[in-house]
Amino acid sequence: MMQTTYWLYGILIYGAAINIVTFFLYGIDKWKARHDKWRIEEATLLWWAVFGGSIGALLGIKIWHHKTLHRKFTWGVPAILLAQIVVIGLLIYYKDKILIG
Repeated sequence: MMQTTYWLYGILIYGAAINIVTFFLYGIDKWKARHDKWRIEEATLLWWAVFGGSIGALLGIKIWHHKTLHRKFTWGVPAILLAQIVVIGLLIYYKDKILIG
C-alpha cells in the first residue's frame, strides 16, 4: 500500500508541475507575441500538452486568449486531453493487471 501511495503522489506532483509550467509558457509566448520578441515554437507548446500539460494549455489558451484562431490548438489540445483521460481511465480500469505486487 505504501509504494502505491508514493507512486500516486509522484504522478500528482508531476501533473501539477507540468500544467503550471505549460500554463505559464502560453502566457510567456503571448507576451512575446505582443512585444515582437522571439517566440516559443508551436510544436514546443503542443509537446508540453502531450507530456501532461493539456489542462495548463487549455487554461493558457482561455485565460491568455492565446492561439485561439489556430485549429491545431483549439481542437488539438482538447483532443490531447481527451486521449489522456482515456489512457488514465484504462490504466485505472486495468490497474490490477498492470501493477504487480
